[in-house]
Amino acid sequence: MAIASPALVRLSRGYVRVVGPEAADFLERMLSNEVVSLEPGREARPALLLTPKSRIVAPLRVVRDEQEVFLLITEAELAETVAATLVRARFAAKCEIEVKLYRGYLHLGADPGEGVANQDYGVEAWETWGEEKREASDQSELEALRIEAGTPAWGKELDDTILPAEAGLDETHVSFTKGCYPGQEPIARLHYRGRPNRRLRVLEVAEAKPGDEILLREKAVGRVTSAVPGRALGYVRREVPKDALLQIGGADARLH
Repeated sequence: MAIASPALVRLSRGYVRVVGPEAADFLERMLSNEVVSLEPGREARPALLLTPKSRIVAPLRVVRDEQEVFLLITEAELAETVAATLVRARFAAKCEIEVKLYRGYLHLGADPGEGVANQDYGVEAWETWGEEKREASDQSELEALRIEAGTPAWGKELDDTILPAEAGLDETHVSFTKGCYPGQEPIARLHYRGRPNRRLRVLEVAEAKPGDEILLREKAVGRVTSAVPGRALGYVRREVPKDALLQIGGADARLH
């Protein structure tokens, strides 16, 4: 499925800066992925901020700008929530936490020489941020690429009712060897002793819309969360065979 894409896209991002001699240890205790081992530079490590019951507060990318300076990249509507959650848990940790009003951009194609790699869209891309306003396309133009890549989006595939494993985030955003953090126990229990009843899947379908039921032999086995012509994303029950002929809105569909 060939998808055209613009060269520069404006991203709806929120940024939280955490600075101080104990910033690394504090974030290590709060986030689902390793932070202490992150080196300063152009690496962004995916992580989750979770409730004690492992519900998602916010998906994050963690960038270490300097030894004692971290930038947490999240969705625009979640930055204040992330900052407030961290401030409540900080106690005596020696670090400062503040929301930064940066503008975010995605560069498709050549490395712009700054920022971090972004793999959300299945193509070579780099994410940058700063105070400068630039002419750029809207993020909606990336929707077909995101769906094709199977990347969940906040407010569509992700909210506080979704378990990380259902969206496949346990494979990308979680370390199972690090120390304790809020929500660790339910995530580890599901990882080692069970499996989620449903998973996020890419589907091939001519037309669909969010909210459509996914049917197998007239039985509902899932629901569409995002769609563009030819492709959809949705949560599908695990027992559905890979080669099953499904129905969405009266149209034939298959797992991609």
